[in-house]
Formats: sequence, C-alpha cells, structure tokens
Amino acid sequence: MTTLRVLAAMSGGVDSAVAAARAVDAGHDVTGVHLALSRNPGSYRTGARGCCTLEDARDARRAADVIGIPFYVWDMAARFHEDVVEDFVAEYARGHTPNPCLRCNEKIKFAAVLNRAVALGFDAVCTGHHARLEPASDGSGLARLWRSVDAAKDQSYVLAVLRPDQLRRAMFPLGASTKDQVRKEAAERGLGVADKPDSHDVCFIADGDTRAFLRDQLGSAPGEIVDADGTVLGRHDGSYGFTIGQRKGLGIDSPAADGRPRFVLGIEPVSRTVTVGPAGALDVLEIDAERPVWSGCEPPPGPLDCLVQLRAHGEVHPAVVRAAGAGVTIRLREPARGVAPGQAAVFYDGETVLGSATICRADRAKRTSSGSSGPETENRIADR
Repeated sequence: MTTLRVLAAMSGGVDSAVAAARAVDAGHDVTGVHLALSRNPGSYRTGARGCCTLEDARDARRAADVIGIPFYVWDMAARFHEDVVEDFVAEYARGHTPNPCLRCNEKIKFAAVLNRAVALGFDAVCTGHHARLEPASDGSGLARLWRSVDAAKDQSYVLAVLRPDQLRRAMFPLGASTKDQVRKEAAERGLGVADKPDSHDVCFIADGDTRAFLRDQLGSAPGEIVDADGTVLGRHDGSYGFTIGQRKGLGIDSPAADGRPRFVLGIEPVSRTVTVGPAGALDVLEIDAERPVWSGCEPPPGPLDCLVQLRAHGEVHPAVVRAAGAGVTIRLREPARGVAPGQAAVFYDGETVLGSATICRADRAKRTSSGSSGPETENRIADR
C-alpha cells in the first residue's frame, strides 16, 4: 500500500479523532490540524456542543497526543467569517434557507484547507464525516461518494458539493462504521472524547437562536404576515426569521378558519411579506436549481432518473433531472413539502451521489377539486 502524507482535520470531537487514528493504523504519515474558526471563541458555543471553542481545540490536541501525531492549529477565522457566516446572513436576507455545514465543506475544509495542505506537500485531507468513498466502476481512477452505512449519521448530503478533484484528495475513514462503533473504538483507544456529545445546530450561533442572531446582523425589518389572498394576519420584525414550511413561531394570534395549522408558504424580502397557508399548499413538483456539481456522473445529456434529497437528513424522492443551461430542472414523481430556495438538491443513484445543485425556485403543485396534487403548477416560490 502507498503511504500518503495525510492532514487530519481534528475538530475536537470523537469522529475526527477516530478518523485520524484509523489513518495512522492504515500506515499513513498523519499530521493533525485544528481549524480555529471563531474570531472570538468566547462568543461562540461553550462546552461540547459546537466546533469553534477553545475547549474543542484542547480536546483535539489531547487526542493527537494519544494517537501520537504532530498537531497544529490553523487560524481560518477570517476566511470562515467571509465564506460561511457572511454568506449565511446574506442568504437569509434574500429569503433563502442556506446550509452552513455544506458551505463550510465547500469553501473551508475542501478548498482553503485542502489547497494549503497540497501546497505543503500533503496528499490528502482526512475528516470524520460519515460517508464513504469508493473507486469509480469505470476504471477512471476517480472516487465516488457514497452514503454512510449509518443512515442516521450519513453526511453525504453536505459533502455533495465537492468536485471530483476534491474527492480524489479526500479521506473519510468512518463511512463503513456506525456512530456506536466509533464511540466504542474511541474508548478502547483511550480517547477522552469518546463520550463527548455531537455538535448540532449552527456552530457560530452561541445560543442556537438563529432569529436573534440574524436580527443582530440585519436589524429590525418589520413587515406583514398574510394569507394566500393577501389578508393581513399579523406582523413580524424581519422576514429573515422565517423559512418555507415553518409551522411554529409565526406570531399569529387568530386561528385558521378550518382550525388547521398554518405554514410559511412564501417569503418576499423586498416587501418584507411572509405568506402563510395550509400544509397542502406546500406541495412541490417542479424545482429549478443552479450551480450544479457533477461528482458521480457526467452532466446528463437527457432526462436522468434518480433519487433527490432536498434537506439534510430528509427523505429521498424519485425524480427526473434535466440539465438546463447553467442549472438543472427537477421534476418530482410525487410532491414534496418544505422545499426552500438556498437549500441543496442532492442527486443519488441508490447509495451513490451523482451530484448536487442549489435550489433557486420551486413550483407548488396545483390542487385539484378532490384536493390531490395535479400535474400543473402555480404559486411559484422564487428568488425574487
């Protein structure tokens, strides 16, 4: 086996620690690096919930000592703030719902970090993501991204933005293991992070209150909450505090005429209008997406039958995908709900990732007289 020089990104959590240890066991020359992503670590999450604290950096260093590898801290705070935090705020201001983990993988871990690693003579970057890399069946030597065997922890969705050349230099040692197996192995190796809780929510929002964070960044921007016919039902202090499909926290006092819950159907950031309505009005059949990345196949010359995942850890939907200029169109076989501009649409062939694109608009399915979804569409949810 060829010995590689591997840079192991160590967040301070159990997954990245075990991934680094497995890379050593595989005979590679491994160096650990912790990414300092916060410009002011004290203002980010404390304890074990996030990936941006001083405690996390110390946990990563201790894990590297136990494994027996060199360890460094790279200050990536400015790049992270520009490419992830500012992008997150700007997308919400547009009425979109971004995924910052996906953007971090695209811009930080497998762009800025990978580029620096290659410049320093490393062959690959190793992370603790739960996903698999398998050789392409066509003999091209390229790597294909597959789902993890642990469906509950699968992270292929947030890695689907990676290009083939980036996947070729990536290493995901945990893809064939469950999270329970990873924790058991960490304990057996004497790693102090074996029982450390998983990070969750958005790592750079200290208290998990996304709406308050955005209000601090964007200021108050009051507007109206209306139903589909324009009747004003309430007011809000910022349309950025809502996302398509949201049910809770709408701030509406009067119940719907039928007594059923209301959901966010549309967000208009220019007029600051949030439109709400019944769950059935969320049904979507057609989606336009931009900035496609094809890592598991060539851009399809015609209709591509595949599975599409529209949210991290969301269900998959049978669909037909067509390349359309610089983007793609997605026609779902059955309606999906809660489809929001800014999220990723990831295309799968079974367990294998074919590619991804960023949702820019969706057409809600027209309801027939029987209440079912018909083939026509209306009420476009768009990036206006």
